[in-house]
Amino acid sequence: MIFSNDSPLFPHTFFLAGIPGQTAAHVWISLPFCFMFFLAVTGNGVLLFLIQTERSLHRPMFFFLAMLSFVDLVLSLSTLPKMLSVFWFGATAISSRSCLSQMFFIHAFSAMESGVLVAMALDRFVAICNPLRYATILTPVVVAKIGGLVLLRGVGLTIFFPSLARRLPYCGSHIIAYTYCEHMAVVKLACGATTVDNLYAFAVAIFLGVGDVTFIAYSYGQIVRTVMQFPSSEARAKAGSTCMAHVCVILFFYVPGFLSVVMQSFGPPTASAAKVILANFYLLFPPALDPIVYGVKTKQIRKRLVTILSPKQTDPT
Repeated sequence: MIFSNDSPLFPHTFFLAGIPGQTAAHVWISLPFCFMFFLAVTGNGVLLFLIQTERSLHRPMFFFLAMLSFVDLVLSLSTLPKMLSVFWFGATAISSRSCLSQMFFIHAFSAMESGVLVAMALDRFVAICNPLRYATILTPVVVAKIGGLVLLRGVGLTIFFPSLARRLPYCGSHIIAYTYCEHMAVVKLACGATTVDNLYAFAVAIFLGVGDVTFIAYSYGQIVRTVMQFPSSEARAKAGSTCMAHVCVILFFYVPGFLSVVMQSFGPPTASAAKVILANFYLLFPPALDPIVYGVKTKQIRKRLVTILSPKQTDPT
């Protein structure tokens, strides 16, 4: 279904350009991306392990965090290996099927990440604004339904991107001016009408960006309003601390995305080095930083990690 409606002029192979004008420096440019890849895979893998093995972390907040870690892992694994092969070995060729598969995973899991952030905002809203009903509102069944909805929404909104791109004729250059197969970067190579693709991509971006950000902003507006009514400064500080990690993660995800959209819309039509690097950071920065933020800011995760890493005391007898 994803690869249906083949165009007779759809190429068998695309070529990823890497960073425009910086081919000679690709190896050096790859170092921070390689480091972020290591952080993303290691950090999110550790978070998933901790949440899965520690029963005290089997709560809605940490189930949503596990979903976020899984999404971040998939985003990293679907983009970084090919990106590094371009930087290190000049392996720019990518088959059309691999390109479309990568396109689907990037957009679907980016949409899922936005959905998980909405779910985490809902979790904090209920925990702070209605704490006495927290356990009855966010039951395991409700959490599972929210997770399923995030998955279905992410797939449902983006599953048409590959098929829309594949139906177009590509009679000119097959060089994608990025380090991965982003939908609009591929569509820009088409020599046919791309109105449908542009409108659909715009609608999805507005639905996810404006809709999700509005809900998150409303949730945190209510949280701030509730926290300010707490009688003691200690209670206000504790409530604020529980939300700080989530606020940082939200900023890591939406700010680079917003800047990337602005540069795409109002920047030069050709792909500049700054535009491509920012597009890369949009995908790689959140997966690398999210586990660090939660590891530092979340007491339960910190405590569990210290317990695992500290040497066991041996009985002297």
